[in-house]
Amino acid sequence: MTPLRQGSLFVAAGLAQLALDWLVFVLLSAAGVPAAPANLGGRVAGMLLGFWLNGRYTFAAGGPTRVGWVRFARFLGVWLPLTALSTMLVSCVASSVGLAQAWLAKPMVEAALAVVSFLLLRRWVYR
Repeated sequence: MTPLRQGSLFVAAGLAQLALDWLVFVLLSAAGVPAAPANLGGRVAGMLLGFWLNGRYTFAAGGPTRVGWVRFARFLGVWLPLTALSTMLVSCVASSVGLAQAWLAKPMVEAALAVVSFLLLRRWVYR
């Protein structure tokens, strides 16, 4: 698969993942859940969707790929530190300038982390 096609599929999967992640984060935090656990809830929901979409379509070499436990373990090795960084950044925004600004900042934080994620997923997780 060409890098352009793979990048396009990654962006499409990422947008679906981001939408779910952001929606869960906003709903949980609007319901009174603190920013850090709300962000974690959103990231888990997005992670499950993203792992499946990227394993099945984005990084499938010549056809659908089995996503399996080995790839999932590698995926967690990428996802956990990125989630810790995301949670720290979103929580800092929420505590310093407010929850509404954290809702706005979250997509920007996740977009920046997506670049790192793409490189690590392509080279290590779904190789």
